[in-house]
This record gives sequence, structure tokens and C-alpha cells, in this order.
Amino acid sequence: MALFLVSRDTPLPADEAWRRLTVWERHADVVPLTRIRVVTLPPRGAGTVFVARTGVGRLAFDDRMEVTVWRPPLNGAPGLCRLVKRGRVVLGWAEIEVRPVPGGGSRMVWREEVRVRGVPRIADPLLGRAGRLMFGRAADRLLTHP
Repeated sequence: MALFLVSRDTPLPADEAWRRLTVWERHADVVPLTRIRVVTLPPRGAGTVFVARTGVGRLAFDDRMEVTVWRPPLNGAPGLCRLVKRGRVVLGWAEIEVRPVPGGGSRMVWREEVRVRGVPRIADPLLGRAGRLMFGRAADRLLTHP
């Protein structure tokens, strides 16, 4: 499995950074060739299931995820969301942590461990670099666009 980490500082308060990062449909606006469909009813939190469909036509695949931990930032405590990937192609987990920083603003840390069926483990370093680049760009866009 490829493990990668993305960290970003933002002037946004922790609760606003959390909101921008955890409105799952917004990820489709910043990840190329991806659509997001939330399959569970609101309210959102632990137990929420959504599917990211990435690709074009027959060359698309579904990345089904379930939120297993949902602790929004509150009263200066960091927030943590853990997603478990339950798809046929993409497996693993992701964590989004948002914490306030002294003096204002917040820090987002995205940790992900991913495995793609059919891709040999020798490709893990390349997969990790690609994930870091793609999710770094996605985080930048999510945090800078309301």
C-alpha cells in the first residue's frame, strides 16, 4: 500500500476549513474526471457513504468510501474524519485532520494509505507521489474557494 501525507496551513478558522474539506460533492469540482454521489441521507457524519466515480465511459471506476470517524473541530480541539475505501478497485483509508493554530488560522493534514487492485506493489512509490500531488492540489483548491 502507498502511504502519503499532505499538509496545508490556511488563514481559515478550523470550522470553515473542515466544512470546505468535508462537503464531499465539492471534491468533484477539484479532482479531474470525477463525480461524487453521496448515497446516505443527511445528516452527514460517521456512517455516511459516498462514491467517487473517476474516468470516462468504460474506463471509469468507482471509489466507494464510508466515514468511520467524524469529530469536527470544536472549542480549540482538532477535528478528525476517517474514510475507509470499500471499492472494487481502490482500497485503503484516508484521514483528514483540521486543527486550529496559535495566532489564527488552521492546519489541515490529509493522510492516506491506498492500494489499487491490479497495480503491483513495486509501483507504490509512484502511486504515493501521484496521490500527494493530486490531493495537495485538491486541498489547495478546496481551502481557497468557498
